[in-house]
Amino acid sequence: QVQFVESGGGLVQPGGSLRLSCEASGSTFSIYAMGWYRQAPGKQRDLVAGITRSGLTNYVDSVKGRFTISRDNAKNTVYLQMNNMKPEDTAVYYCNNLGGSFDWGQGTQVTVSS
Repeated sequence: QVQFVESGGGLVQPGGSLRLSCEASGSTFSIYAMGWYRQAPGKQRDLVAGITRSGLTNYVDSVKGRFTISRDNAKNTVYLQMNNMKPEDTAVYYCNNLGGSFDWGQGTQVTVSS
């Protein structure tokens, strides 16, 4: 079993930036493709960015060119750099493996507002 602790959220103005971190427990972290997900109020949780074990990445169209996912397997950590943020990015952000098969963490709240 792997557990996740997300951090780095907060309040940011439109056009601003945040960097989220997700630290995973367990020695098997490096074997998993990982993803960042988000859930806005009243909506389902959706995948926004994914990264394979070797570092190949993919993004949902709405964040392409603005968000960057990365990972440090030595630190059991996956990151999400978010630039040029928009109000529609407001959500609770979570990490999990692709497929979301582990228990979800608490997430980190991101609010984009002026």
